[in-house]
Amino acid sequence: MIQFPKPDVEQFFQTYVIRDFTVSKDEKRLIFSSNLNGQPNLWAMNLPDTYPYPLTYNNQNANAIEVDPQGRFILAGFDRDGDENYHIYALPAEGGHPLPLIEGTPQEKFYAIHLTPDGERLYYVTSRENPSFLNARVFDLSTGADKLLREGSEQPTFLEAVSPEENRFVVLKTFANTHQLAVVMAEGEESVVSPNPEAVQVSHNFIFTDNDTLVYVTDVDSEFAYVMQYSLASRAYSVVCQFGDEAVSAIKWHKASGQLYIWTERGTEHRMYAKPLAGGEAVPVTLPVDVVEKAVVAESGTVYVLGRGAVQPFNIYSYAGGEWKRLTQNRVIGLSEEDLVDPDVIRYSSFDGLEIEALLFRAKAETANGYTIFWPHGGPQAAEGKFFRAMFQFMLAYGYNIFAPNFRGSTGYGSEFVKMVEGDWGEGPRLDCLAGMDWLFDQGISSRDKLFVVGGSYGGYMTLLLAGRHPDYFRAAVDIFGPSNLFTFIDSVPEDWKPLMERWLGHPERDKERLTKDSPITYLKQMVKPMLVIQGANDPRVVKAESDQIVAALQAQGTDVEYLVLEDEGHGFSKRSNEIAVYRRMLEFLNKHRA
Repeated sequence: MIQFPKPDVEQFFQTYVIRDFTVSKDEKRLIFSSNLNGQPNLWAMNLPDTYPYPLTYNNQNANAIEVDPQGRFILAGFDRDGDENYHIYALPAEGGHPLPLIEGTPQEKFYAIHLTPDGERLYYVTSRENPSFLNARVFDLSTGADKLLREGSEQPTFLEAVSPEENRFVVLKTFANTHQLAVVMAEGEESVVSPNPEAVQVSHNFIFTDNDTLVYVTDVDSEFAYVMQYSLASRAYSVVCQFGDEAVSAIKWHKASGQLYIWTERGTEHRMYAKPLAGGEAVPVTLPVDVVEKAVVAESGTVYVLGRGAVQPFNIYSYAGGEWKRLTQNRVIGLSEEDLVDPDVIRYSSFDGLEIEALLFRAKAETANGYTIFWPHGGPQAAEGKFFRAMFQFMLAYGYNIFAPNFRGSTGYGSEFVKMVEGDWGEGPRLDCLAGMDWLFDQGISSRDKLFVVGGSYGGYMTLLLAGRHPDYFRAAVDIFGPSNLFTFIDSVPEDWKPLMERWLGHPERDKERLTKDSPITYLKQMVKPMLVIQGANDPRVVKAESDQIVAALQAQGTDVEYLVLEDEGHGFSKRSNEIAVYRRMLEFLNKHRA
């Protein structure tokens, strides 16, 4: 019988990423941003046909896709090789070369927020003339007039919603990831949207159901976010629905039917509900995926979602008549879902008794090599959910178990849990990680000589910190664009992050002792285990200098360190060739340092 070789890295990375999508008003076209051909571009499908065709060839990431309701053009934001400085461009309806719509310098950012139903005006947010706090503006596509709507001050401020009559606006003042206060602008006055303005709270997903009524998601006075309704006329609040220990993550509203669609998050999975806004129970809707990234509700009432599962790559689905239909056909070539690995959800007690949830992916018995990858996630105010990572499934196919803990600071476990990382990047979360490693050792799943640590962004920071403070816990480490020095990191983040840094991380003078203690570079001399460092040259969040300095210092002291820099990437890998190169190099590194 024919014996086929083990799947190569390229087989797993022929899956593609879908970053954003939208549907035209008449539902005849679905447009999405994807690296379907190996490079990030815009693609379209003429529904109900689901065969994709390209709209752009500029090979750049796109976001905030808007389709003119009259079908005359497409708007989208494009960055430059991962620098995240998105500028707004216009495309002919059938695609082509993007035309700059609103000019700016390469360092400025423009975020499209709302295209009016007649396709004549575009509301957007920009760093132009206000890089720290941002300005909200409106651009007239017919005349080219560009008007300042609101100037941000004191805190980064984002335009969130525009009323049907375009005379009321919701803006969100951001004090931290866990503290955002909404304000309504109307007739030259501003009023706070909150029944308890003094409370630390997060509010988002604002929807004008009419010119006088807002529906939105908030966690004010609650551990888990819920749906609130607010009357601008009476200034009265009413709770629409709550879901116990499930936090509402997103809502969409269908005006014709009065139906509200709700997505919730609990730990590693999402759930979906449908509820009449005027009253009635929230009815569960079974999802075709574990995690929903974005949803769109069309005028017909059809719901479209972009999502993924632990063994399901990014796909777009439609929901109508109580049934789901998969519109894209993204899959791992040559492998079924049964060939991939679903994780176990486990829980363990940390150093102080706090319960930590984690995902444990076990390599199949026929391929298991006895080694485990410990994966601290990025964020840090994010979480590792049951969503497909090509890197995970690739490493599992080559025999590595993967353990991914949702340490304190992770989302999906309540408002207080996510705040635990603020002002404590390197103590509580680090000890949660150590407790997770000890759990792996106690269960006989891994041991100190068969464990590797691999992480990106905040996970890269944690990888470096563990490498410096606990090198005896593992064999080698892979740092993917992780901050190495918290002082230089604070100084180098994007300008609109800087007003948030003191609460999130700390003040370089007032918190000098703690920031020194929590900086990986403080423990340079103890970084004795082999390390691979990976960095995007255009990364705006964790700049290349963060990796440069730790690599240079490790090389100077003789530590075994390898360094891979991607010249055309930012904070992640948007080009398939780069993804393949990175993870092939990672596999080679791990295999080389096995006993």
